[in-house]
Amino acid sequence: MQDGRYVLPATVTIDIPANYKPDPKDEYMSPRHLQFFRNKLSKWRAELVEESRQTIESLRDEVRDVGDEAERATRETENSLELRTRDRYRKLIAKIDKALKRIEEGRYGFCEETDEEIGLDRLDARPIATLSLDAQERWEHRQKQMGD
Repeated sequence: MQDGRYVLPATVTIDIPANYKPDPKDEYMSPRHLQFFRNKLSKWRAELVEESRQTIESLRDEVRDVGDEAERATRETENSLELRTRDRYRKLIAKIDKALKRIEEGRYGFCEETDEEIGLDRLDARPIATLSLDAQERWEHRQKQMGD
């Protein structure tokens, strides 16, 4: 425990059942909660890395000598879309890495703006969340005002 919050260094693993779900009755961001979210984030990260690896292999193995110009244009459009998706994955992986770091530092699950609990349901739905729902809505409202 650090500053009244649990930390979960990368070298420490807590055994939790495969079907474990964080219980709101438990202490918020207890070691078991942190391990659950670390497992969830790590699995998500591994899936994204694997999909990116497959894309790179697919693009590398792709035959460059495609028939006519229409086929070539279609292939280039598909490749461009695929690469944009992988770029989004790269950014998402960076956010996952930051969330894993917050678990190690005892900051995971707490709003970066207000330091309030983000909430188990919100984190289960979006494990990379850094803002509470209220803070997120305020941020989106400010973004909307700036865009208009």
